Amino acid sequence: MNPSTPLAPRLNPHAAAPQMVQALADLETAVRASGLEISLFHLVKTRASQINGCAYCIHMHTREARKDGESEERLYMLTAWHESPLYTARERAALGWTDALTRVADTNAPDETYRALAAEFSAEEQVKLTVLIGAINAWNRLASGFRMVHPVSHGEHRG
Repeated sequence: MNPSTPLAPRLNPHAAAPQMVQALADLETAVRASGLEISLFHLVKTRASQINGCAYCIHMHTREARKDGESEERLYMLTAWHESPLYTARERAALGWTDALTRVADTNAPDETYRALAAEFSAEEQVKLTVLIGAINAWNRLASGFRMVHPVSHGEHRG
């Protein structure tokens, strides 16, 4: 694709298969109500979206995170979380698990990463976090695969 060519959506998944998108939205509702910290929820969603290169979801989740009180600095540093002291041990374990599962074909969910997860999360929380990671990866595939274009506010466009 020519970098100067504007992205055009391939299709609207909400219009094409509303029942499937609603099922994913229902999963999202369950994950959001699971009891995991909202800050963790936002960090995991943003990190998986970064790995997957999903601009639509990065745009959405960084804005939601800021609205819920997440700092700009922690959002900026998220791409290098493993080198930054800004994240708690629990967040680091969740981010490591997010990286491992989002890239599972390459990582095979290593034992070392799982041990770090198990040290910070109960068995129930591990399942909740894993479902959260699976859900954002599904959303990323819908948004990236169908080239959903994030909103651009007046004055933000640099094209």
